[in-house]
Amino acid sequence: MNDRPPFPPPEGNPYAASGDAQQPGFTEFAQPASNPYATSNPYATQALPTLPRPSTPPRRGRAGFAAAVVAAALVAGGGAGVGGAAIYSAATDDGGSSASSTGLASPVVSSDDAGSQRAVDGSVEQVAAAVLPSVVKLDVSGTQGSGSGSGVILSSDGLILTNNHVAEVAGESGQITVSFADGSHAPAEVVGLDPLTDTALVQAQDVDGLTPATIGESGGVDVGEQVVAIGSPFGLDATVTSGIISALQRPVDVGTDENGNATVYPAIQTDAAINPGNSGGPLVDMSGHVIGINSSIQSTGSNGLGGEAGSIGLGFAIPIDEVLPVIEQMKNGETPTHARLGITVQNVAAQGSGAQVIDGAEIQDIGAGSAAGSAGLEGGDVITKIDDTLITGSDSLIATVRSYRPGDDVTVTYERDGEERTTTLTLDSDAESSTS
Repeated sequence: MNDRPPFPPPEGNPYAASGDAQQPGFTEFAQPASNPYATSNPYATQALPTLPRPSTPPRRGRAGFAAAVVAAALVAGGGAGVGGAAIYSAATDDGGSSASSTGLASPVVSSDDAGSQRAVDGSVEQVAAAVLPSVVKLDVSGTQGSGSGSGVILSSDGLILTNNHVAEVAGESGQITVSFADGSHAPAEVVGLDPLTDTALVQAQDVDGLTPATIGESGGVDVGEQVVAIGSPFGLDATVTSGIISALQRPVDVGTDENGNATVYPAIQTDAAINPGNSGGPLVDMSGHVIGINSSIQSTGSNGLGGEAGSIGLGFAIPIDEVLPVIEQMKNGETPTHARLGITVQNVAAQGSGAQVIDGAEIQDIGAGSAAGSAGLEGGDVITKIDDTLITGSDSLIATVRSYRPGDDVTVTYERDGEERTTTLTLDSDAESSTS
């Protein structure tokens, strides 16, 4: 009889003016070789060039990003490594016995006899061979502790994309060690950190001739599409898992920064196995193009391995489209900026019996001189849509707004006193503000 308790659904996380607590259930994790898809290095020049994209219609008003990433508790560190090693040892221990070809009824053939079968184009095998040289493992230590994560090589001289919650462990005086696919190692330094999108750039020292990953387009993917995740779960580097995209634009809230700003992003949800240590590694399509950065998982709690949670088939990646502008800003030594409405919101309060049910984000406060205030929005208004994207709650609104760039024009649909209204406004920037 199955006596396990039912899987608890994730709880909502209203975005209050005082800042939000981390949403229970979401767990962030940390841990990152030749690529026939990469014919050139998109990050070799000072300014990021326009990247080739699949032939799909552009999304209205979205120039790049500001979505946040799933970062709950850095669980990719020593405990993850120990737990992973314990499982690995048990799985590979042959207990002192082995099979001999003389005792087998079935014939044994060599790869030469079998014709040395080649990987089929578009297969997981072929994608893994192409992308593995562009993925690294990161071991990080600092005053906050230690951990490990993954990263994606962006340039032949060692510029690496990873999660903020992986790199920030180093602090100002810590150490980062990069392990490459060929077994070599190099120290690295932090180039830039962005807590609101949970992205970071690090630079490996004194390396060259690396294989950059090919950047794809997250806006062109579909639910049900096959994907591959690569990283170092529980410290086991160069691990490949596969699955499908199980949902898109899933609002994932992993807490707040030191100023009370929520880290929420419109995630790519996948059932490809993602575990502590996969953080910062790539989620790629079946052409080997990076469409997301693996960042967090939904979890029911501890899995008993070093006290850390593991995959239950609900993993989340930051859409690559959303962070490319932030990556460029960090690469150029700039402080990342994000789009903002200049308001604080909460989930719509429960209505009484017989009342009309409204999904959306209810405005609590409006900042002086904000885009929302200038457009005529008021406290108590319920925002139900941004352009064509339905808003189902506060996290949904924050994630959607963060997927735009400062200066983008958007149409806001909202309800006031039971009447639906619309207004068009230009999104603010948080460049000179501590709130978003």
